[in-house]
Amino acid sequence: MFSLFKKFKEGLAKTVSAISSRTHGIFGGRAIDASSLATLEEALFAADFGVETTAEILREIKSATRTDRALEGREAAAIGAEVLRRALKGSEGAVTRAASKPTVIVLIGVNGSGKTTTAAKLAWRLRQEGGSVLLAACDTFRAAATEQLQAWASRLGLEIVSNKAGADPASVAFDAVQAARSRGHDWVIIDTAGRLHTKDNLMVELSKIRRVVAKIDPTAPHHAWLVVDGSLGGNSIEQARAFHKSFGLTGLIVTKLDGTSRGGAIVGIWKELKLPILFVGLGEAPEDLQPFSAENYAAAVFGVEREDA
Repeated sequence: MFSLFKKFKEGLAKTVSAISSRTHGIFGGRAIDASSLATLEEALFAADFGVETTAEILREIKSATRTDRALEGREAAAIGAEVLRRALKGSEGAVTRAASKPTVIVLIGVNGSGKTTTAAKLAWRLRQEGGSVLLAACDTFRAAATEQLQAWASRLGLEIVSNKAGADPASVAFDAVQAARSRGHDWVIIDTAGRLHTKDNLMVELSKIRRVVAKIDPTAPHHAWLVVDGSLGGNSIEQARAFHKSFGLTGLIVTKLDGTSRGGAIVGIWKELKLPILFVGLGEAPEDLQPFSAENYAAAVFGVEREDA
């Protein structure tokens, strides 16, 4: 638990630092006053927590100060963390296996979201947990995507099915699922294109992948997870709505939280979409793709140490 909470603290360091610098460290031992609440409000907006969550945090802290006029920053931080935990209740997703092998996961997302890197990290994690995994390089529209996934596969010792640039993505997906079934693999992770000539073409291509995979297993794909850049805030929500409408998403992976001071966006993403958050990207290394924990996230953002960590 300690190492996992530490990952969250390190991965959200830019968000925590941005809040701390704007509020001049009010979550220390000094009493909370009107001025510190105003600066906290600005900091939470800047970190992309949104109007509703920011208002709730401030409302509860103000309520506590009416009861205890000497309320200190540390106590206010604990209140803020509790509000975030409540806001994220039910947000943690669980990775489940299909009744028969392989379990097929389709990763969806626009270019730049970290999708290809996430595919490799996810495959590495599932293998670390004892599963056998096959990667499918179905982003054949962007030649660099296949090369990138091949490089990750080589680095991490992962199996991969790929084809030349411009090949039919659906045929690559079909070959990968068929190969995984014949080899007895537990998982197939399909990395899809983030852009084609038009958005409509992309949605058609994703639908085709779904159809051909279902020819091998009518219940596949078993998971459709959107990979979103956590620094994009409202833009991530619009992306998710579009993909959910066309493909039917079953969960989210939020990446690049380590590289942004706007880590509060994850709350808005959950509140708007109510899609479970499976993993978060907290760094560059394979082990920095971590299962999402609302408890660890809330505590890390407000600098509250976990008692059991």
